Amino acid sequence: MIVPSIDLQDGHAVQLVGGEQKVLDAGDPRPLARRYGLVGEIAVVDLDAALGKGSNAAVIGDLVGLAPCRVGGGLRDVSAVDAVLEAGARWAVVGTRAALDHQFLRDLCRACPDRIIVAVDARGAQVAVKGWTEIVRETVIDVGRRALDAGAAALLYTDVARDGTEHGPNVDDTAALARAVALPLLASGGVARVADVARLAALDGVAGVVVGRALYTGAVSLPEAIAAGRA
Repeated sequence: MIVPSIDLQDGHAVQLVGGEQKVLDAGDPRPLARRYGLVGEIAVVDLDAALGKGSNAAVIGDLVGLAPCRVGGGLRDVSAVDAVLEAGARWAVVGTRAALDHQFLRDLCRACPDRIIVAVDARGAQVAVKGWTEIVRETVIDVGRRALDAGAAALLYTDVARDGTEHGPNVDDTAALARAVALPLLASGGVARVADVARLAALDGVAGVVVGRALYTGAVSLPEAIAAGRA
């Protein structure tokens, strides 16, 4: 499965490098959602909510009406998760709170069966939280195993150092996480060309590949990415 991404900041679709430097502003995300939704699901991230600098809830409400969406960014309590699911998101993507509070994750997965995806964002082997601004002692595999134990639907793995760079994905660490944790894995970060999609899709346990900046710049076309994922 190829999952195009739409990251939101101040109501615009943007691309950041390392979660900090804005390298692309694509403006209104709604036309993107219409186009991407024709071929499947979209990964939507509220960057403002993740950084505690506001919310793009109104825009997200529009996007989930245009395409099937998995929505994350700043979902740190049950009410926030309920809000995106009630708005129409198919899945809620939980990162920071999942890494820091195992009991919360268990309770959330029980309350929302098959609708919680755990975001495992990494700098090296360690997990990055709070919009990737802080590193915690838990490793990627630690959080992945907690997600499995809690009953999460899937993992979303992002190598923060590669996200938005188009320097290529971290294939080795993606494969290691897929081997260590028996959950469907969505691979994200660094996809720069169709060959990167093919490499990730060939890994056992990888159920999908998230593609962001490379779609915006035209380095990867969506039809080619879909074909590579199916090969």
